[in-house]
Amino acid sequence: MAGFRSLAEQVRDPGLTPEQRRTALRRCLEKFAPYGHRATWHHLCGRVGIPTGDRRPEPERLVRALAELEEARRVWLAYEMDFGAHRKREKRLGIRQPGALHDWHRRTWGGCGVAWCDDPAVHPDAPLAEVLRRMIQALESEPGSVCPVCRSPRLAWRGGLDHVPSSAPVCADCGIVVPEPVLTEGALATAHRPLRAALATAS
Repeated sequence: MAGFRSLAEQVRDPGLTPEQRRTALRRCLEKFAPYGHRATWHHLCGRVGIPTGDRRPEPERLVRALAELEEARRVWLAYEMDFGAHRKREKRLGIRQPGALHDWHRRTWGGCGVAWCDDPAVHPDAPLAEVLRRMIQALESEPGSVCPVCRSPRLAWRGGLDHVPSSAPVCADCGIVVPEPVLTEGALATAHRPLRAALATAS
């Protein structure tokens, strides 16, 4: 199975047809897709002006989309390397029991679903690398009460997500599933309230 770098070379290969280069870019998203496959594709297409269903996009646009994806991947892989080194130091100190943040990392290792967007058409507008830098800053800081990407306080608990976990706080403005470890207990409780109210009304 081809890796990300091999697929990226195919996207840039002028000897391949536009269809083949498009397919290679889609396959890159099987290796690295911060918003999830469909939402990341929707984001990249919007950023470079490719209709999502266009089977013969301009190769130059595909290369621009790839460049944004590659920059974001470099940002995330550097963070993962630092996090892995930190975890090794913890183990040497006898800290064996992983916490909630470690569980979240295990599910997103490699960068797939780091800022999951359950609705493919609703995702942050900023470049992917900038979104990941904001996410990393939140992961390395004390928990907060707003979305780590767009700073919106409008977080609501949603169930039935096409994601693990299947229920989580979601930003009503940029659409990302917010990692629970970056939120305070108060913010999580506030996000839960609408759900609890709905359950109470239903009963």
